[in-house]
Amino acid sequence: MNALLHEIAVFVKVVETGSFSAASRQLGTTPSATSRAVSRLEKALSTQLLERSTRKLRLSDSGQAVYRHGQAMMGAAQAALEVSGHINETPQGVVRISIPKAVGHYVIHPHIPDFLAQYPEVDVLMRLEDRHFDLIDDPIDLALRITDQPPPGLMGRELMKISHVICATPHYLTTHGTPQTPKDLQQHSCICLGEIPADAHWKFQRAHQRVTVPVKGRYAANHTGVRLSAIQQHLGIGSLPHFTAREALERGEIVPVLPEWTFKTQYCGGLWVLYPPNKHLPAKLRALIQFLSERLTATTAKKS
Repeated sequence: MNALLHEIAVFVKVVETGSFSAASRQLGTTPSATSRAVSRLEKALSTQLLERSTRKLRLSDSGQAVYRHGQAMMGAAQAALEVSGHINETPQGVVRISIPKAVGHYVIHPHIPDFLAQYPEVDVLMRLEDRHFDLIDDPIDLALRITDQPPPGLMGRELMKISHVICATPHYLTTHGTPQTPKDLQQHSCICLGEIPADAHWKFQRAHQRVTVPVKGRYAANHTGVRLSAIQQHLGIGSLPHFTAREALERGEIVPVLPEWTFKTQYCGGLWVLYPPNKHLPAKLRALIQFLSERLTATTAKKS
């Protein structure tokens, strides 16, 4: 039984690190010994846990179940040791976090240097990606996503609200006129996301009134920094997350358009940090979650 528990712990570490070599470095052993431990576990359980390829390791269906139970086992063991005072609760190790590109660049990255300084034994591997993710299948510890609530099977904490603003330069509005209603946007060059046809149908709400306006323009871009630059170069009226537009708005380089209306998009809502259900989160994850929660709460309060 003791050997089996050890092999489960090795298997969990392989999944968390994404490779046998990375796991072996953290475990202080060799990649071949780590691989043999997982093979012994697969033999004992009579199932293949990992689908091995030259590029990456992928969990099988049974591997996902064993990994979930293994995580819970490791968490319970850690909690027991914490209670007995046998381990150091100093946050340490690598935190792998998946974040939407714009949020990672504009919202999270500015705070990471301070986090690394405060927690010298924690490293951060940030994956900037807008794709859907699997916290079990992918070697990710935490994921930040814009959502109304955690998806089924995940836990999380809301860090801040994400809102969008329609804006333009004073020069553009002086030259082309200022829209007074959402429908006036049809007479303007609008800079939108441009990924799917629905991106060119802007939705607005004011009290109980909802309006959808088809817009067009000569330029579209699925990067918020590019859209901001295009707006600043007087190419049209564009949509931006408020966190991208904030500094340019404060400097007066751009101004809100239709500020009495709320611009509605699927990228609005709560910014949540998500993680697999585990009653005993490692200290390194608790530290980063708490740090980001405090920083983003303070930042939001300062802007309001």
